[in-house]
Amino acid sequence: QVQLVESGGGLARPGESMRLSCAASAASGKIVNINIMGWYRQAPGKQRELVAAFSRSGSANYADTVKGRFTVSRDYARNSVSLQMTGLKPEDTAVYYCGAGGIWYDGSFDNQHYWGQGTQVTVSS
Repeated sequence: QVQLVESGGGLARPGESMRLSCAASAASGKIVNINIMGWYRQAPGKQRELVAAFSRSGSANYADTVKGRFTVSRDYARNSVSLQMTGLKPEDTAVYYCGAGGIWYDGSFDNQHYWGQGTQVTVSS
């Protein structure tokens, strides 16, 4: 079982910046690597969508709507991922979720995908 703890979020005005962070920890055992880790969001009345995430190959994938404005970064040693958001727009308003899937432990593998509790990001003037 993996726990994802998110921090950041809140209220921002259009054009402002905000940073989200997420750290993964295991209930038992030590996490050696995580295949996929990143950020997703869900706006009211919409489905959860990818914002930015690292794939198994280590490359970062972004939604077209955030390219050039958001930057995802990962600290493999700390099993953490961050999302730097700049040029925020009202349409970025959503609950942002940290997601992690494919967890490698020392000697075993967990193919499940885990979600954080979500953090609200509201962009409004």
